[in-house]
Amino acid sequence: MTPLISPTPLIQAFIIRSTGWIVLNRPERRNSLNAEMWAAIPPLMKSIGDHADVRAIVIRGAGPEAFASGADISEFDQARNDAAAAARYERLNGEAFAAIRGASKPVIACIQGFCIGCGLAIALACDLRVADRSAVFALPPARLGLAYPLEGLRDLAAAIGPSAAKQMIFTARRLKAEEALRIGLIDRVAENIEEETDALCVDIAQGAPLSILHAKRALDFITGRPGHELDAEINSHAARCFDSEDYTEGRKAFAEKRKPVFKGK
Repeated sequence: MTPLISPTPLIQAFIIRSTGWIVLNRPERRNSLNAEMWAAIPPLMKSIGDHADVRAIVIRGAGPEAFASGADISEFDQARNDAAAAARYERLNGEAFAAIRGASKPVIACIQGFCIGCGLAIALACDLRVADRSAVFALPPARLGLAYPLEGLRDLAAAIGPSAAKQMIFTARRLKAEEALRIGLIDRVAENIEEETDALCVDIAQGAPLSILHAKRALDFITGRPGHELDAEINSHAARCFDSEDYTEGRKAFAEKRKPVFKGK
């Protein structure tokens, strides 16, 4: 394991083999996020993403009780006490969500326990979501009088469609893992979440990084997720694939009936 320097002890980051890990480390508060944690996410995502050997990034909460139970409401009296303050706060967490969405590597949310409010927003900003049967999901802004951010609604609608998204927001009802899987909020219910998340990362690591990046950007473009690129940029990603050493390696490995060794070049 290679630990990375974090701006705050409330978020840990490290690399194990070809996977980068970000751990929301506030278990005594069910990993609720404060301003210090929001500000730390973009530089940590960049630090991990800059490692050439990293093929996937996992975000999880410390301990089994929560992925993240939401924003730290104790900050709201100052951080979100009026429209101007709320806008500043939304910019701060918006930058964190954008850093997750914009990662050049696939990002996986590894979810146990509570995944509520902005905790679910973090999971939705990821590319894939794996949860165990302890997971509980909800979006409670209608119970707090808050307006849910537009980009977060786009992530939600891209995952589950507008009708299911409206039902989650309108009712603030809590969903268990099986129902979340049924509506597409998560991609897998794991019996052993650490093993299955690690296996998913191993599968991703065997693919060609440039091909995966193209697919990630193109699918975000097609589904209208926030921060998607223009079609010309999507086409440039495709061109990089066909001009890459990995494309040559893939064809050669196929002809030789062996597994390819991709380098992201």
